[in-house]
Amino acid sequence: MAASLSAEQARQAWLQHLAHERRASPRTLEAYGFAAQRYIAFLEQHRAEALRVPGFSTVTPAEVRGWLAHLRSGDRPLSPRSLSQSLSAIRTFHRFLDRRLDAPNAAIALVRGPRVKPGAPRPVTEDQAHGLLAEPGLDPDREDWEAARDQAVLSLLYGCGLRISEALSLKRSDAPLPDLLRITGKGSKTRMVPVLPAVRAAVDAYVAEAPFLLEPDEPLFRAKRGGPLSPRHVQATVQILRGRLGLPASATPHALRHSFATHLLGAGADLRSIQELLGHASLSTTQRYTEVDAAALLSAYNDAHPRA
Repeated sequence: MAASLSAEQARQAWLQHLAHERRASPRTLEAYGFAAQRYIAFLEQHRAEALRVPGFSTVTPAEVRGWLAHLRSGDRPLSPRSLSQSLSAIRTFHRFLDRRLDAPNAAIALVRGPRVKPGAPRPVTEDQAHGLLAEPGLDPDREDWEAARDQAVLSLLYGCGLRISEALSLKRSDAPLPDLLRITGKGSKTRMVPVLPAVRAAVDAYVAEAPFLLEPDEPLFRAKRGGPLSPRHVQATVQILRGRLGLPASATPHALRHSFATHLLGAGADLRSIQELLGHASLSTTQRYTEVDAAALLSAYNDAHPRA
């Protein structure tokens, strides 16, 4: 049965697996699906024939390296980071082909992607974070409930270190927020996040102002017309707010999550605790925040020391 599937049918089966079994985000599905689409197109052009599932078992490391070279040298060449992400997507695709469609290919593991040096997070300062949280309530053109909603969402990003998707996944039954909030993050991993009184108060204020009667299992945060609030709305709101406050383009919703970690580290929190709060699978991911903290320390030293 699997042997009769075309490459595109295998790609669609893989995306369904990612969406329904792995609970991948829409952004991940889009990126992975596009990478696999380009991979299949390259192989079919290279081999001058339509590719079916058994053909994936015969893909050589040289063909994969040729595909990466093609991505690197096109009209819109990919950066080393994007190349590494594309290769990661294809490895995931081949694991699915091996485990679900009986098309193993051990040679894929021999291909090494480009070396990528992770960039340091770019947080906002404490004053900038407080400004972003307060600014929605100062807009006379917004309805009170919309301002309260935006303040509540941004408070969750900065006060609890949540990703946008995690904040928007909260249900009506989650409010009032408990002292410890159970969050399901990437890879369906759950973690417990302490809730500050200020964050709970912001969410309570939104619930009191919201004009919608919601069922317990419905999304807590709603758009103006009553549908679930989208990540794009949160991103657009922060873009407007940073323009008013004169903040750089790096002041994004995700920068509030970075700020949560950086400010905790600066106040003496240990890396292991921050790792747990952020839901990072690897401590090395969390260690990037030490670079930011060290840079801030050096800057303060240079500004304050009389001999600097």
